[in-house]
Amino acid sequence: IDCAQRMMSAVRATSRRLKGFEAPTVWSEFTPLSQLHKSCNLGQGFPDWPTPDFAKKALIDAINSDANQYARALGDLPLVETLAKHYSKLVERTIDPLQEVTVTVGATEALFCAMQSLINEGDEVVVFEPAFDIYPAAVQMAGGTCSFVPIELNTTTSKWEVDFAKLEAAITPKTKVMLLNTPHNPTGKVFTREELEQVAGILRRHPHVIAISDEVYEKLVYDGREHVRLASLPDMWERTLTISSCGKTFSCTGWKVGWVYGAAPLVKAVALANQWVVFCVSTPTQRAMATILTEADQPYQGFPDYYAFVRNQYETKRNDLADSLRLGDIKPYVPEGGFFIMADTSKYEVPEKYVLQPGPSGESPVTRDWAFARWLTVEKGITPIPPSAFYTPETKHMATNLARFAFCKQDATLVESKVRFGKLTTADA
Repeated sequence: IDCAQRMMSAVRATSRRLKGFEAPTVWSEFTPLSQLHKSCNLGQGFPDWPTPDFAKKALIDAINSDANQYARALGDLPLVETLAKHYSKLVERTIDPLQEVTVTVGATEALFCAMQSLINEGDEVVVFEPAFDIYPAAVQMAGGTCSFVPIELNTTTSKWEVDFAKLEAAITPKTKVMLLNTPHNPTGKVFTREELEQVAGILRRHPHVIAISDEVYEKLVYDGREHVRLASLPDMWERTLTISSCGKTFSCTGWKVGWVYGAAPLVKAVALANQWVVFCVSTPTQRAMATILTEADQPYQGFPDYYAFVRNQYETKRNDLADSLRLGDIKPYVPEGGFFIMADTSKYEVPEKYVLQPGPSGESPVTRDWAFARWLTVEKGITPIPPSAFYTPETKHMATNLARFAFCKQDATLVESKVRFGKLTTADA
């Protein structure tokens, strides 16, 4: 009894800002389930092949140069200068490296500090749904609340679309931030210039709203599409914080180097929060990234630059996994960017035992997409992620017949997955 009382006391002592965080996540179930059944894990989204040699050499050289003490809080000078030069061309304006760029511990900490610096208790943040699960957590920890706007699947065109009337209707006098993600996780949608112009128009009509644009997949845009930065559009620089990082592009997610750029007052606010959270980011990784970003602009393995090479690698993997899904009678909604494929699994009947088996928080029955992911892992040796994890309880039904598959995997994993998809038939379920 005493132990139980102490545990309850500890729970009551936890801040309301952490309410719900103790619940198991989707990763709590499917990562160990994949390991247990030795499945092809197409769930968690991180590149599982080596970091490029030129990037590893840059880090070794930075350490050996004794760049090992605290860095400038807003970012190591060589890196912020390189970032300013890189993005000045892309947003068609001269970025001040000392005031309009700051470095963070990955994009996740950038988002955390952005919310901490902008959100007051009771403020609202407009978030596109499905949403990466870090977004609502960052908003909640800042004392804000999310107002979700759906990105809806048009099954006729196989495109993910935004109803801009619904987007504008979600804005209230309490709205402080609109959080955009392009290319979008998990749908793979790349917002077009025309769509971003509509977003910009809404923001102009609601000048009290600041935009945060998460663009960590900015270099992974396929089929010749253009990645348009909201900050590059007229009147948007002054009211947009753009977040990106090195992990996805350079296959080094463990380095945790991210950055934010935008108008000086907005960046200063993020930097103020950041200096009291981590003070500064690892100096050698920052120094290495300055070198890496410079070298990435040079010709690489027969391509005009490293970005063209890595884009080609991912596009090839995307096409291969899409073909594998079709072999298994699962319809892929081929993504325009990023490294996830959302797919239609509706041709399969999921055995009831996978529906009734309690979920990670004890809920039963679980949603169909969750049950399908279990069945595919346990009986067919392929692990996706149920996309209902990226929806609110009220909108989970939108993911009923969907599964998310990651193609940021070694060729051997994708080849074995194709073999297993090839053996999959609707008569199996």
